[in-house]
Amino acid sequence: QVQLVESGGGVVQPGGSLRLSCVASGFYFGYYAMGWFRQAPGKEREAVLCIVSSNDGYISYADSVKGRFTITRDNAKNTVDRQMNKLKPEDTAVYYCAEGELGYYCSEYPQSIDFPYWGQGTQVTVSS
Repeated sequence: QVQLVESGGGVVQPGGSLRLSCVASGFYFGYYAMGWFRQAPGKEREAVLCIVSSNDGYISYADSVKGRFTITRDNAKNTVDRQMNKLKPEDTAVYYCAEGELGYYCSEYPQSIDFPYWGQGTQVTVSS
């Protein structure tokens, strides 16, 4: 059974940083691309970051987070983490970790339909 468990959300002031973690189980983690999505109140879910499973280490970033957010994965620990710096109020959302379909290679604009398994989400609030 696939499980994705996020942690690390919370409340932070504008300009601050947070690190979100996702621990995966129930599948061979190293074979799958992993994504981070977010959904703000009243808005559609959007892809934020995606990291491929292959050794080329390709990562796709949403334009809104380039230069501020990074994603890393540790295949030995079945974890994928996201470091968020220079947070803005518009980053406020529920953030989800997701597993890509087998064989999926992160596109420039990842789509939810390509990710069959999702975590429960973790709330990030950026507010002064």
